[in-house]
Amino acid sequence: MNELLQLEMTSQERDVLLRGLRYVRSALMLEIREPSKDDQRRRAGQLDEIQNLCQRLESADSPGVRV
Repeated sequence: MNELLQLEMTSQERDVLLRGLRYVRSALMLEIREPSKDDQRRRAGQLDEIQNLCQRLESADSPGVRV
């Protein structure tokens, strides 16, 4: 169910989105969880998804960023 979504945003909008993603990543890293292997894998997967999206947004060209 992975759909490719294309959208255009200004560099300011991209910066707002990146700040939000960094906030979510920090909250995820600070979240108190049970120390199980499954939970560690799930958290690592979520952090990887956020990091990959941040990298895609950071590498997008300005102005009129296309993602």
